[in-house]
Parts: sequence; structure tokens; C-alpha cells
Amino acid sequence: MDTGIQGASSAPTLAEIRDNWPASVDVARAATAFGISRSHAYELVARGEFPARVIKVGGRYRVITASVIGVLSA
Repeated sequence: MDTGIQGASSAPTLAEIRDNWPASVDVARAATAFGISRSHAYELVARGEFPARVIKVGGRYRVITASVIGVLSA
């Protein structure tokens, strides 16, 4: 659903993730796939409880897209 508001986003579909997402995404983008807030996603990352595989690249966290797809497909 397009809200018409720049920057507003809704949860992506599994097909959109498969077809359009790069190999890894930032935590905030991955959070949209799970329907959770950015802040809650970072809390889960800090506790090692994020539902998909997270890696640290330099000082940033990245979420592996294939892992997101696997979790959402299960």
C-alpha cells in the first residue's frame, strides 16, 4: 500500500525480497520484513536474538537476505 509519504514503507512481500534485495541489507530494512521497529531490531541484534543471520562489517551490522528468506519461508 503506497501511503504517498516519502520514506514511509510497508512490509515487503517475500517475492519482493527474493527479486529485489541485495545479498545483505541493513538492520532497519530487514526489520521491515519481520514487521518490527528499527529500535527493537537493534535490541534483538544486541542480544543475539534477531530472527535472521546478522554479520558485522566494520562497525555496521548487515543481515543476510537469504537468511531472511529462509525464516519467512518456514
